[in-house]
Amino acid sequence: MGLRAYKPTSAGRRFATTSDFKDLTAKKPHKPLLEALRKTGGRNNSGSITCWHHGGGNKKMYRVIDWKRNKLEISAKVEEIEYDPNRNVRIARLLYKDGERRYIVAPKDLKKGEILIAGEKPDPKPGNNMPLRSVPLGHLIHCVELVPGRGAQIVRSAGCFAQVMAKEGNYAHLQFPSGEMRMIPLACRATIGQLGNIEAGSIWLGKAGRKRWLGVRPTNRGTAQNPVSHPMGGGEGRSGGGRHPCSPWGKLAKGGKTRKKRKNSSKFIIRGRKKGRFQQT
Repeated sequence: MGLRAYKPTSAGRRFATTSDFKDLTAKKPHKPLLEALRKTGGRNNSGSITCWHHGGGNKKMYRVIDWKRNKLEISAKVEEIEYDPNRNVRIARLLYKDGERRYIVAPKDLKKGEILIAGEKPDPKPGNNMPLRSVPLGHLIHCVELVPGRGAQIVRSAGCFAQVMAKEGNYAHLQFPSGEMRMIPLACRATIGQLGNIEAGSIWLGKAGRKRWLGVRPTNRGTAQNPVSHPMGGGEGRSGGGRHPCSPWGKLAKGGKTRKKRKNSSKFIIRGRKKGRFQQT
């Protein structure tokens, strides 16, 4: 997978890039694995905005992803590598020996025609799924469960990976690119390999319209608002805000701790993230 640059026919096109989509092998998705995706505009069931700057965007169908990988000891062939408009990583359509088809997120360098399997002790090749107790030390993994049987909850975006550093008692010690090291139960399942489409974070949208296509609405700077609307608003002419950058509710935006002090899962964090983030004490 690589990036393709546009011809600079306008200011919005001058630095814009997009994926070349050469890693895709299918033009259309598998219809039985599609579901309608209703837009919320960032609002909850009572109509209040709970997630700001959401709305609009292109109409999309949701691809049902198999996060649990619970078809154990049944081999599957990678039928197609497809584009998913709902996430920045590619998805792979698997055809199992019993005829069932399922989608998974595609690891790096996964090719059409490869054979994958989920089980207790399969070969540690990219795409195979197994419990953490069976993953060799030092291997890169993705789609990691936090609770056995719940399905993958972390390490699911393009280019992401975690590394198995140690195993002690009933827990595996995983290290993440952020520097955090966390304990995960050995019974939790994970998939071998690093996720693909690594260049997804390097795409330059080039113009505001492409952001709107993705369903992201404009963001108004705090210093440009009235003082009744934002802590950094007000003042004669342009100002620096008069304080450290913060949210409309006064939450620090740069370097401030946002994690709850008594969060139950803090006991599983061996080492916190990099400086300026949550630190385990």
